[in-house]
Amino acid sequence: MQTAKYKRIVLKLSGEALAGTSGYGIDNTIMSSIARQVVEVVKIGVEVAIVVGGGNIWRGVAGSAQGMDRATADYMGMLATVINSLALQDALEKEGIESRVMSAIEMKEVAEPYIRRRAIRHLEKGRVVVFAAGTGNPYFSTDTAAALRSAEIEAEVILMAKKVDGVYDSDPVYNPNAVKYDDLQFIDVLNKGLGVMDSTAASLCMDNGIPIIVFDLTRNGNILKAVQGESIGTYVGGKAYD
Repeated sequence: MQTAKYKRIVLKLSGEALAGTSGYGIDNTIMSSIARQVVEVVKIGVEVAIVVGGGNIWRGVAGSAQGMDRATADYMGMLATVINSLALQDALEKEGIESRVMSAIEMKEVAEPYIRRRAIRHLEKGRVVVFAAGTGNPYFSTDTAAALRSAEIEAEVILMAKKVDGVYDSDPVYNPNAVKYDDLQFIDVLNKGLGVMDSTAASLCMDNGIPIIVFDLTRNGNILKAVQGESIGTYVGGKAYD
């Protein structure tokens, strides 16, 4: 029988990962694959919350760089995460799993408002909760939203789903000699400027003792492996497999 190392997790999905090879929009094949992998995890008793980015539709930082007001650009990015969250909810429910989208920006026609106690209750009932609209504030990334929500709902780990199989000392796409880390401390992430998550999010995880597993989303079954404590990707927060 399959057993889980973690009881409650936050899965962080980048918007770019949802776009597939096209680089823009939503790839339904990838969305369905993610939904099936989440179902595998839910079926072994894990409570799953998900934070989705919006970079496949709009990036606030990019808009700001083009001269747009930063707060306006960030709010547009938050709305992009709502689009992705609704698409993910649809994919999950097609797989037979109940889910709820909870938005940090009130839009009651399409999502529930984020209320911490209600989110925890949904998780306890076996529903997947998708946190949309980031933190609801400009200047904060969806990485920070994942760290914040993890602390609020007392998640045991953040699973950072990427297109690469862990954290490297340099970009493996451009440097074939890049070295992959198996374990890292948060202070190393901050001091070395490693691209795990932004410094605000990393500091929040460090202060609250929330470990992060960075792994390759494109390999089918990796979410289940991460939840079961298998040695995949990079574990940030100390030694994972003592």
